[in-house]
Amino acid sequence: MSPESQGQNEHYLSVARRGFRTWRGDRPFWAGLFTMLGGVPIMYFPYANMHLGNVTLAMSTTAGAGSLIIGVLLVTLGLTMWFHSIVRVFAGVAAILLALISIPVANIGGFLIGFIFALLGGALSVSWAPGVPAAEAEPAPAEEAPETVSFAKDEPLPEGAFHGAGVPEQQAPYDTTVEGGRHRAG
Repeated sequence: MSPESQGQNEHYLSVARRGFRTWRGDRPFWAGLFTMLGGVPIMYFPYANMHLGNVTLAMSTTAGAGSLIIGVLLVTLGLTMWFHSIVRVFAGVAAILLALISIPVANIGGFLIGFIFALLGGALSVSWAPGVPAAEAEPAPAEEAPETVSFAKDEPLPEGAFHGAGVPEQQAPYDTTVEGGRHRAG
């Protein structure tokens, strides 16, 4: 081992953590996680039994199958957001619609817990956009500020000057007159 080889002594957990961070950054990770977390209570509560002493409370209704289908679809959409992020907009819209449908079908959307998580995950998925790598990002060209011209109060403005701003008025590159109901470029 030479002192120049720096990558050989790294702990495998550090390497795994960095790899997971890279994987997480290339996809709508939080959107998928929230969508899956929203699907779990929606499909769990209709089949859950709560025991209070000797009394068993069951939340199962006739909509239990609908709740199960909505919950499984939300978990599937969350996994789709993770592993096939190209369809993130479709998956996000579908998650939002399923969250809205879960309110009347699945015990008020899993007692609003599943509804809120699924709605948040769908919104995050629709709004997520892949980042541009730093090597491909080009710096934006710097725009030059227009020259400011100051005039004395009593001095008349030169022809073509915009009153009040101190910047000469610029002419439009085309004629914006309306002829026959259509804008025509000169």
